[in-house]
Amino acid sequence: MRIEISDLRFETIIGVLDFERQEEQEIVVDLKIDYRYREGNFLDYAQIAQEVQEHLRSRRYELLEEALLGLESLLTARHPDIQRLECRITKPHILPHARVSVTREWTRG
Repeated sequence: MRIEISDLRFETIIGVLDFERQEEQEIVVDLKIDYRYREGNFLDYAQIAQEVQEHLRSRRYELLEEALLGLESLLTARHPDIQRLECRITKPHILPHARVSVTREWTRG
């Protein structure tokens, strides 16, 4: 099975520039999660969305790359049925005429 969470928007501290460390900025998170579904055993997409927001808000990463690695560790540890994970974090307002994104893909063993 696959869960897709698209366009999860919230504000957090993320970045290396001085103003990014002082003021929250909007980010957008997109997830594609392939997992082993068995009757009665499913992934709660609302819970995952909440975990992502709480993690990124509390950690205040400097680099998007570090944030993606942190999300991978968090989600695969809490949800061992995840077989494949694709995660993208976008900063929609960091450049005046472009959206900046970093993507990470992970596959179990």
